[in-house]
Amino acid sequence: MLLLRLVSNLLPIFAFITCSLAAQDLYRILGVDKSASDRELKKAYRTLSKKYHPDKATGNNEKFLEVTEAYEALSDPTSRKIYDQYGHDGLNNHKRGGGAQHHDPFDIFGKFFGGGGHFGGGGGSGVRRGPDLEVRLNAPLRDFYNGRDTDFTIEKQLICETCEGSGSADGQVETCTKCGGRGAVIQKHMLAPGIFQQVQMQCDQCGGQGKSIKHKCKVCGGSKVVRGPISLTASIEKGMPKGHRITFESEADEHPDHVAGNLYVYIMEAEPVLHEDGAQRTDGAFFRRKGDDLYWKEVLSLREAWMGDWTRNLTHLDGHVVQLSRKRGETVQPGLVESIRGEGMPIYHEGHVHEHSHDHDEFGKLYVEYSVILPDQMDSGMEKEFWALWEKWRKKKGVDLLKDSGRPLPVVPPKDEL
Repeated sequence: MLLLRLVSNLLPIFAFITCSLAAQDLYRILGVDKSASDRELKKAYRTLSKKYHPDKATGNNEKFLEVTEAYEALSDPTSRKIYDQYGHDGLNNHKRGGGAQHHDPFDIFGKFFGGGGHFGGGGGSGVRRGPDLEVRLNAPLRDFYNGRDTDFTIEKQLICETCEGSGSADGQVETCTKCGGRGAVIQKHMLAPGIFQQVQMQCDQCGGQGKSIKHKCKVCGGSKVVRGPISLTASIEKGMPKGHRITFESEADEHPDHVAGNLYVYIMEAEPVLHEDGAQRTDGAFFRRKGDDLYWKEVLSLREAWMGDWTRNLTHLDGHVVQLSRKRGETVQPGLVESIRGEGMPIYHEGHVHEHSHDHDEFGKLYVEYSVILPDQMDSGMEKEFWALWEKWRKKKGVDLLKDSGRPLPVVPPKDEL
């Protein structure tokens, strides 16, 4: 009997502890404290519901339902008070007793953002979606070759944090007295005596919103939005083509009456610039790209092109060295194009590439075009020596290119001896 009496005395205490611990669950789901204000709850729901919405790439249907149910329970003062005092059991009993009705989580989301249903939906079943935004981001060829995460900042329309997108300084929004909350009014126009035409027009008092604000927010002036900068990170993958589009979902201009559209970032190739830091300078900064291949123009002197015996170390975009060379006696014709397998761009496969040292088949080619620079002038001694040498070999083994071409020889006019 003593044991039963002890257990019966401890049960209320255990029940109280259980309810107190359970009361923290919904707050933890929204990531707020138990003392969170209505604005803090609304802000947490706005962020998490957009993040976990099933129609987004980061969507999670289970978490979306949890967030929506948590906000539904805590946003209502009565159900929040019951939950704080009696926990989940008390809240469930309250619902079963008819004190609260279950709502479709997508309806709650839609009403919160000015529409209903899923992203991209048509007609009345979808959340009204704002316009998309496009920007262009310039990146050097080095970033396309090596891959890089680059930070950038844009200025866009943001929901006013001061009033949480209500436009009201005190949070009070009233129904428009002119249109009765419909956002439109009916006007009669007399076409002829006794003949009238009814025209529905947007309410000029509330601008079609159906609501009016007495005390406008001092930051946004009642417009619910402000202009401000936002920082994002674009991941440029190895071998990504020029002009590639990266999509940032729901990162376009924000507005409380609709879901933000997508931000499309086009990665463009910047003009080559020689880096001021010598340690980061690469010859590859002046490569030209065409698809998966790279192009480079190498300059040779007359002696190098004619006699060979030279070496060039070409520093690639990632710092590794590509060696160009000719042995003594190997000539290079002006305009010759040499292709080097595996030294072009990484080949982009749906965002997957192999490392440079693994497989040359995963890289394009490097095309090297040779240009030969002739001397502007020679001193008389050098000119005489070259002339004598070439005349000797021309008479011995030389070929007259004009005669060999088969073209008619030029007619030399006779001299006038008068």
